[in-house]
Amino acid sequence: MSHRRSSSFRAGALALALGTALALAGCSSSGGTDEESGVIAPVIVNIGEIDGTTVEVTKGNAIDLTGDDETFTDWTAEIADEKIVEFTPGKDDGSAQFNPGLTALEVGETEVTLDNSSSDESVTFTVEVTAPAN
Repeated sequence: MSHRRSSSFRAGALALALGTALALAGCSSSGGTDEESGVIAPVIVNIGEIDGTTVEVTKGNAIDLTGDDETFTDWTAEIADEKIVEFTPGKDDGSAQFNPGLTALEVGETEVTLDNSSSDESVTFTVEVTAPAN
């Protein structure tokens, strides 16, 4: 493969990855901003690994809750301070599946408990919303 083809392939792969990140952001690694495009990548966390942890997210960003491909639409959230984060349930619209997620609304800290009505799983963690960098 020539250097030119290799670069084109990498650029295409990067575009695909960026498109995937944008699709997930509508739902929610450590998130960050792509300085060139201004796109904010969501913070991606596995539901099976967040129990008892603290997840840090910048105000205005989202947390994409991954790791449940079977019952992702059955998660609900109890949020101690709903001014800090907002829950978006997972959904399947027939053409695409969307993970559940949290949107960071205000700077602060709150406890979140996620419960799955199908699997009876429950996880509790803290979300710390930080101010965006200037």
